[in-house]
Amino acid sequence: MTDYDAVVYDLDGTLVELDVDWNAVAADVLAVYDSADVEPPTTDIWDLLERAPEFDLETEAHSAVAAHEREGAPTSPRLAHADDLEERSVPVGVCSLNCETACRIALDRHGLDEAVDIVVGRDTVARQKPYPEPLLEAVDKLDAVPERTLFIGDSPSDELTAERAGTAFEYVHE
Repeated sequence: MTDYDAVVYDLDGTLVELDVDWNAVAADVLAVYDSADVEPPTTDIWDLLERAPEFDLETEAHSAVAAHEREGAPTSPRLAHADDLEERSVPVGVCSLNCETACRIALDRHGLDEAVDIVVGRDTVARQKPYPEPLLEAVDKLDAVPERTLFIGDSPSDELTAERAGTAFEYVHE
């Protein structure tokens, strides 16, 4: 970590494993579309969230997902990579596709909140990963620059986010 001025972590699958039944989440988001009598354009939860504004369902769809995330955050298992947070010598942030409140609940639950300087969740900025805006927001809040920031995540989407934002990237399992 000494090669970077800041480190930003993904949350779910990187620091903790949110205790969320994603099939139930998808069913609840589909129910939002159904209750508005709108044919869902897809069954993928993240695509449904991204497309929700087209049908004026953004608030309801995000609320459905966030409720599950907040509920699962207190019982989320801590992952081994979370131990790295306590050894940091540079500012640390979290940039997650999960809602900011769930991120904060999970970090608090595992005593990681003091080790994290900022949190950017799905609802912190207008666009979500893999768009670069959330990661760039985290970098900015850490008073860093993308070229001197490392983003650590667990998915190809995280890698794409880092590429688009101009940060270095490392898979959590490396």
